[in-house]
Amino acid sequence: MGDPVLRETSKKVTAFDTKLKNLVDDLKDTLMDFQQRKKIGRAIAAPQIGVLQKAIYVHTADRSFALVNPEIIWTDDQVFDVWDSCFSFDVAFFVNIQRFRTIKVRYHNEWGIPHEEIFEDDLSELLQHEIDHLSGIMATDHLKNNQNIIMRKEWEKRYC
Repeated sequence: MGDPVLRETSKKVTAFDTKLKNLVDDLKDTLMDFQQRKKIGRAIAAPQIGVLQKAIYVHTADRSFALVNPEIIWTDDQVFDVWDSCFSFDVAFFVNIQRFRTIKVRYHNEWGIPHEEIFEDDLSELLQHEIDHLSGIMATDHLKNNQNIIMRKEWEKRYC
């Protein structure tokens, strides 16, 4: 937190080339390293490694994939509360915020193939978090008051 790059708007990827492939590889390697060291995390956005490009890499137990130029094109009306944390604040604390339960995202994979996909629950909130990063929005920006913050150690005691 505090790095001004995290507050900037990322640029649309226009070339699906070796440079993009290298960015996706960097995102993947950074995420895997962070998952190994911090034992938490499922995705990372390019601004988190200092690159203002619209690219995200996701790695969960069920699937791994890149989203290039993702945009949320539909949300349902139902929201739910989530405990959200972020590599950008070193997963030191969690914020309780609301996210849409279901979203539809239009994106390209790293080879330029277009996709439209509906994401629900965990992946929905995760992608909302990462897509926010591409617009310079942090999870803390969604806080309504300071009562919705909890330190990681306390979160682990209560919810893990």
